[in-house]
Amino acid sequence: MGTLLISCTLNNIYPLLVHSRSSCFAVHKNVSSFFKVWEPRKVQRFSTRVGNSHEGDNKRPNTKQKEQSGKVPHALPKSVFAAGTARKKAEFLKQKWGNDFDKELKGPRKPKENNIPSQPLTAAQWKTLKDDARASHHFEVSMMEKMLAANSDIDVAKSLLAYVAMETGTVSYELLLRYLTLCVHGNHESEVFDVYDIMKKRFKTLETGAYSLFIKGFSRTEKWRECLLLLESIKRVITPSPRNYGYAINGALLHSDSRTAWVLYEEMVEKGLTPNQETWQAFFDSDRSAHDSESKLSSLLLYMRNNQIYPGEALVKSIKAWFESVPGNKWNGSWTTPENSGHCRNCCSSLESIQLTEEEYNQLKEKVMNDVIQGKDVFKKTTPQELESFKSFVKKRPPFDVVIDGLNVANTTSKGNQSETLLEVVSHLAQQNLRLLVLGRKHMLRGSRSWDRKNMSVIQQKADCFFTDNISEDDPFLLYATLHSGNHCKFLSRDLMRDHKACLPDSSTRRLFFKWQRGHQLVLSSYTAGRRIRFETVPKYDTIIQTEENSWHIPYDEDGVERYSYEVPRKWLCLEMKR
Repeated sequence: MGTLLISCTLNNIYPLLVHSRSSCFAVHKNVSSFFKVWEPRKVQRFSTRVGNSHEGDNKRPNTKQKEQSGKVPHALPKSVFAAGTARKKAEFLKQKWGNDFDKELKGPRKPKENNIPSQPLTAAQWKTLKDDARASHHFEVSMMEKMLAANSDIDVAKSLLAYVAMETGTVSYELLLRYLTLCVHGNHESEVFDVYDIMKKRFKTLETGAYSLFIKGFSRTEKWRECLLLLESIKRVITPSPRNYGYAINGALLHSDSRTAWVLYEEMVEKGLTPNQETWQAFFDSDRSAHDSESKLSSLLLYMRNNQIYPGEALVKSIKAWFESVPGNKWNGSWTTPENSGHCRNCCSSLESIQLTEEEYNQLKEKVMNDVIQGKDVFKKTTPQELESFKSFVKKRPPFDVVIDGLNVANTTSKGNQSETLLEVVSHLAQQNLRLLVLGRKHMLRGSRSWDRKNMSVIQQKADCFFTDNISEDDPFLLYATLHSGNHCKFLSRDLMRDHKACLPDSSTRRLFFKWQRGHQLVLSSYTAGRRIRFETVPKYDTIIQTEENSWHIPYDEDGVERYSYEVPRKWLCLEMKR
C-alpha cells in the first residue's frame, strides 16, 4: 500500500495543486529570502642593516626555542600584502602563545534533533510523527528544510507532500518551494518539470527565487531554452543576478549554442554585473574544440585585468588547458612565481611596474586630496585649523623621501622604550641621506617612561616633525605629505589604510590607490633593539593579469589559501607562445 502510494503520489496530488485556490499559496511573496540561504553553492631600495647584523641572521632557527617547544613557528610571507599573510599571522600568534590564544568559553552543544525518516512514510505515519513534534504548526516546512539540509531521498519528500495534500486538500507555496529546491539540488529533472507545470498553470508570475531555481534546474536538461523565457520574466521585475545569467549561459554551452551564450554574457556585462568564475570556466572548457573564439576568450582575461579580478585555481587550470589545446601546439603554460626584481622565473620577461604613470599619479592625488584629506569625515579626525597648519608646514619644506607614522613605528615591539624604538628607525633611515618627516602626537613631547625627552630631541634633529593633537588621527596627514612630496616618496606604517581606501568614490580609484600603496608602503618586518632593522620587500611589479604579443601572465588564487581583499596572490601562470 505504502509503495503504491509513493509511485502515484505526484500524479494524484498535482490536480489538487493546479486547481486549488487555497489561500495557502499567497505566502509566495514572502519566501524569496529562503533562496538566499539555499542557493547552491605589492621602491626605492633601503638598506636594512644595522650595526654588525647580516642579511642571513633571521633565517637561522632559534635552536633553544626549538628544543623547548619541539616546533619552530612557520615563517611569515615576505609582504604584508601577500595572500595568506593575515591567516598565517593568526596561526603564528596561536602557536606562539598556545592554544589559549583563540579559546572561547562555550558550553557543550546539545545535539540537534534529527527525526528525518530514512524511507517514505504513509499518511498515518506522517500524522503520528507530526503529533509527536514540538512545533506541529510548522512541522511540514521544518521537515522539508531538514530534508534539504540532509539531501534526503526525494521519495521521502514526495510522501510528505502526499500526506499534506490528503490532510489539507492543498500544498502551501512555501512548502512547494522547498520541495522544488530539493529537486533542483538533487538533479531530479522530471520532478522539476512537474513542479514547473504546476506553477505555470496556477500563477501568472512567480517570485524571483522560484525563477532562479527553475533556471538552474532547466539549464542542465534538453529544455534549457526555457531558461531564456525565465530570464525575461525576471527582467520584468528586477535585474537578473550573475548566477541567473551564469546558469543560462552554461545551459547554452552544454548544448553547443555558443552564439546564445555570448549574447547572454555581453548583455550581463552591459548591465554592470560581474560574472561568476564558473561562467568564465564554462567558456574555456567548452571552446577547446572551437578556437575561432580566441579573441572573445582573450576579452574575458582583459575584463579580469581591468577589474583586478584573480581567477581561482580551477579556472586558471581551464585557461591553461585551453591555450595548450590551440592547434599547432602554439602555447606552453607553466606555474611560476616572479622574482623580486620583477622578472618571470619561467620566461624571464619583465612584468608590469608597480609604479604609477604620471597621469595615474595625478589622478589618484586629486581623488585622495578631495575625498580623503578634505572629505566629509576628515574633521572627525582633526580640525580645519590643524589641517591648514599642516598643509602650510609641508608646503614650506622640500619634498620628503619617507613619511613616518611615529606612533605606529614606536609600537612595533612591546619591549623597550617607545621613543628608543622610534629613534633607532629614524636614525637608520637618516644614515641613508633621506629626507624624513615624522608624524606624532603632542603627548610624545611631554616626557614619560615611554617617551624620553632626549630621544625625542634627537629625533627632531634628524627629521622634520609634526605633532598633532592627541585626539587627531594621523593617517590623513601621512597620506597628504606622501602624495604632496611626489611619486618617489614612501611612507612607513603597518596601517593598511583600508578605511581611507573605502572613502574613495569608485572602484577604479580604489584599485589605483591599492597599487600605489603596495609600491610605496614600507613595513618593518624585523626589529631587534640595537641590532637589526629590516623592512618587508616592496615589489617592483604589479600583481595583475598582463599580456604582451607572445605571452600572458596570470596571478591566481590557490586552493586552500585564504586571501583577504587587501592581499594579492603569490602564484602565477606563465603562458608563452612557442618559437
